Amino acid sequence: MGPRVSVIIPLFNKAPFIQRALESVSRQTFTDYELIVIDDGSTDGSGAIVADLKLPGLTLLTQENSGPGLARNRGLAEARGEFVAFLDADDEWLPEYLERSVNLLESFGPEAATVTSGYFEYPSGRSTDPLWRKRRLVDGPHRIDPRTPPQLAIHLLAFMSPCSTLGRTEVLRQLGGFFDRYRSTNAEDAFLFLKILLNHTIIVNLEPLIRIHREASELSRRGYPRPIEPLLTDPDDLRGVCPPDLRDLLENVLAIRALKTACILGYWGRWREARDLRRTFRPPRAWNLPLYWPAQVLSTPLAPVTGKLHRLLLGGPKPENGANGVKESQHLRA
Repeated sequence: MGPRVSVIIPLFNKAPFIQRALESVSRQTFTDYELIVIDDGSTDGSGAIVADLKLPGLTLLTQENSGPGLARNRGLAEARGEFVAFLDADDEWLPEYLERSVNLLESFGPEAATVTSGYFEYPSGRSTDPLWRKRRLVDGPHRIDPRTPPQLAIHLLAFMSPCSTLGRTEVLRQLGGFFDRYRSTNAEDAFLFLKILLNHTIIVNLEPLIRIHREASELSRRGYPRPIEPLLTDPDDLRGVCPPDLRDLLENVLAIRALKTACILGYWGRWREARDLRRTFRPPRAWNLPLYWPAQVLSTPLAPVTGKLHRLLLGGPKPENGANGVKESQHLRA
């Protein structure tokens, strides 16, 4: 008989932080788990640190650098647990995380596919509980339906992250796992979580049980524009698993994400891509969606001048091409 939970940690060049993450797993009050670390082509000795710790029940897998989606999916394929939990190599769980998550998921029965808990943002150490309550998230089960406001679906999606979500292993496998094409490093997790939202009940637990270290993540520090997320590059995969009665909701969710991305692209001078996105995702009454009118302006030749003037006035950041990593800020995704 296998473990109840498979803990999966994708690892890429996190030598200063990986021991902290592993120690947070070893301090869990729930102990019926296996631990799978996937070294995704690290070049800084991260894998050697993991091997030297000689933790009980640890499996260390290595592969050429292929991105966080494929690394998590390899761990998912190897998992023997009924439940699966993912932890980023630069974050940490509080000791009660697994115990609380398993108990909550079991208490709501098999119709619940995942449970996502709140977290503390570092380096500030602040709880994000007030943020999510302001966005009208509440504790307990959530099942979206045709009456669900698209913006609430967006907030639920943004709340879910790999390091704060425990799920039923077979559900994640049946939905195809994380997006792992093109070595995507932007919102590859949201692609899977939206599939879950469309087809299953999820549990929200606003109690902070994770420490998310933005200061340790290259992706959280890097500037815009980020790569266009898989929700917008491969939407047909989502449409293929969407129940018929939720198709209108899905198209509105995609349009909201497209309008936000169009604003960002236009701001950084990529107005033609912004224009194409705006035209591709245009459901009925799109004019009523958030950021519709700013996206109209920022998908014209005026956009580069507007963005440049704004950055000059504010002394804002310049776009960067960040290194590979495994995390993006939920605040940026929301």
